Amino acid sequence: MRNQTNNPTRCSWAGTDELYIKYHDEEWGKEVHDDHTFFEFMILESAQAGLSWITILRRREGYRKAFANFDVQKVAAFNDDDVERLMQDESIIRNRLKIKTSISNAQLFIGIQKEFGSFDKYLYSFMPDGKAIMNHSNSTPATSPESDAIAKDMKKRGFKFFGTTICYAFMQATGMVNDHIPNCSFK
Repeated sequence: MRNQTNNPTRCSWAGTDELYIKYHDEEWGKEVHDDHTFFEFMILESAQAGLSWITILRRREGYRKAFANFDVQKVAAFNDDDVERLMQDESIIRNRLKIKTSISNAQLFIGIQKEFGSFDKYLYSFMPDGKAIMNHSNSTPATSPESDAIAKDMKKRGFKFFGTTICYAFMQATGMVNDHIPNCSFK
């Protein structure tokens, strides 16, 4: 068995930034079925739109505090005073549209939970045989037929900042798709 602490092989995108390496090694591509984690990554991936992922990772704890530890019920109840509070919070990206979208997306997220029993069941209803996808390639796509379908359905339901490219990154982050290169020590 390969010792992952001595000269591990990683996907090249992880680079040398310690935060990126930790995210790559411990989270990216690891399958989860927890609605709380799905909501966290929905907020983070939506905030990332137009920015680099490392920018969001560096502010992740700020987002955790600002968005009630990613408690979907609490975020869905945020009001105009909360929006103004968040607009003053330097630990997150202070974009009014993204903040308001996080609140409305939380409300829509709850609606999907009620309709499907969980957000997990909703997401995996789009997956082949209801299972995660294990890719075995040295290239990473930006979208997939599944991300296209999920993003289209979510847009129809009113979600914002969750197009197919953001959806695919979300799928990678939550292990719905595993795009680790074939010889990666952490796949």
